[in-house]
Amino acid sequence: MNESITGAEALMLALKAEGVTTIFGYPGGSIMPVYDALYDYTRGEKKTFDHILVRHEQAATHAAEGYARVSGRVGVALVTSGPGATNTLTGVADAMLDSTPIVVIAGQVPISALGTDAFQEVDLVGVAQPISKWSYQIRHADDIAWAVSRAFYIARSGRPGPVVLDFAKNAQTETVTFCEQKVDFVRSYVASPALRQDDVQAAADLINSARRPLALVGQGVELAGAQQELMALLERADIPAARTMLGLSALTSDHPLNMGMLGMHGNYAPNMKEQECDVLIAIGMRFSDRVTGNVRNYARQAKVIHLDIDRSEINKNVHADVSVVADCRLSLPAITALLQPARHKEWIDSFRPLQEKEMRLVIEPAIHPAAGPLLMGEVVHAVAQATGGHAILVTDVGQNQLFATRYFRYLQHRSIVTSGGLGTMGFGMPAAIGATLGAAGRVVCCFMGDGGFQMCIEELGTIMEQQAPVKMILLNNNYLGNVRQWQDMFFQRRKSFTRMMNPCYESIARGYGISYRAVTERAQLDEAVGDMLATDGPFLLECAIKEDDDVLPMTPPGMDVDKMQLRI
Repeated sequence: MNESITGAEALMLALKAEGVTTIFGYPGGSIMPVYDALYDYTRGEKKTFDHILVRHEQAATHAAEGYARVSGRVGVALVTSGPGATNTLTGVADAMLDSTPIVVIAGQVPISALGTDAFQEVDLVGVAQPISKWSYQIRHADDIAWAVSRAFYIARSGRPGPVVLDFAKNAQTETVTFCEQKVDFVRSYVASPALRQDDVQAAADLINSARRPLALVGQGVELAGAQQELMALLERADIPAARTMLGLSALTSDHPLNMGMLGMHGNYAPNMKEQECDVLIAIGMRFSDRVTGNVRNYARQAKVIHLDIDRSEINKNVHADVSVVADCRLSLPAITALLQPARHKEWIDSFRPLQEKEMRLVIEPAIHPAAGPLLMGEVVHAVAQATGGHAILVTDVGQNQLFATRYFRYLQHRSIVTSGGLGTMGFGMPAAIGATLGAAGRVVCCFMGDGGFQMCIEELGTIMEQQAPVKMILLNNNYLGNVRQWQDMFFQRRKSFTRMMNPCYESIARGYGISYRAVTERAQLDEAVGDMLATDGPFLLECAIKEDDDVLPMTPPGMDVDKMQLRI
């Protein structure tokens, strides 16, 4: 277009060029010109965007994360300067650790006021730089088209992540002749390293020689859209697989080679077998300390193959005997083509006794208790059964997260949204709002504890306004449950400030016009879950949980991964 427009409207056109349809935001002084331009682009003949007014800027980033995680698109958050911008930083850090593509656009004071401690001025680029893939200050309207295109390219390419744009107010009001720019190359930034055939051959040779192979499946498989390529490799070489928490839906729960979840509170069999396998194949995962336990003694008997798009992950935590640095949508089929068909029946059968032991000692008592108060595991199990494995699981952080990820079922890809690396309480509800918009038509079940729920309780206002159909399951044990469990286990049961005095959640739900039901008895559970799922729009299901319900199994922090406890 040749006409002169404001920088604020140029931003609208740049976002439109990137295919943006949904924006999560909160207006303020330094972003008002953009919001004025946005007005015309949310209605009438120019309508391009749906703007979701959150109630706190941190929620804008978490909602953008939830949207991105289920849709595979870049989530967008729009906020003002100063506290509006700094409120987004937790979400930026969360997205960085969990490789979630979001773009945060924050207002900034005019460049003439920079460095004067102007009202709501903060050095956002400097603060955001260590926790983002890229942060940049748009100082003039001429920068807008290039900066926005570059931001989206960096956010979505390679290993995805967050980008922060600091948008000076003068650049919003200056005029410019908008010309769309498409950035698909950044010097010194290699988004997808070229696949090296000698690495592929070395990986295939190791797998072909393996007698006890084990695959560790991470979120990278989902990010690459390589779920079918993963299954082809596993099935050709008959390789049992375990999944990280963020990679749970990369391999369906009912797949015969799926051996469960890795990690501190994962499944017993795969954690034990990590210490027995002879070839360990890590695919799109980063060897978090919550997976490895004591890294010095982790899988020392195994040859390690590490497939990852990010070269910085190779040898960072665990030494790789063979590394294949490339998009796993390319590396997996390249390796599979060189694999000999194999059968590892004896090795796979050796998982069964461990699975049966966990089922007898942990799972059955957790999901089918004979008596006593409600347990978190049975609530999750009831919802999982009722949704048939087709719902999206969103969690907050804490025991609710650990029980939910363990006992939910995943029969569709991109079905889990949780805060893995940063462990952000308050993540759940806003992320669930984003998920309902990123995967319209799918059921979104959000499990929260009473602690995390109160960290984001203001977003009930967003749910009310949008009628976002979030099915909220509040697991209320009147404690910060995960901290309480650690206090019981490692601090002589000294429960220092973990007991919660909670409000009347029914009154709060009613105040926001949200359907509500409480479950205090086991006999009420199935009917209440059915009521929740049959209700159009949002629903809050509060479940009164046993106060000292503990998540098991557990590998105590700093211990070897095979020192997993089935009992406390």
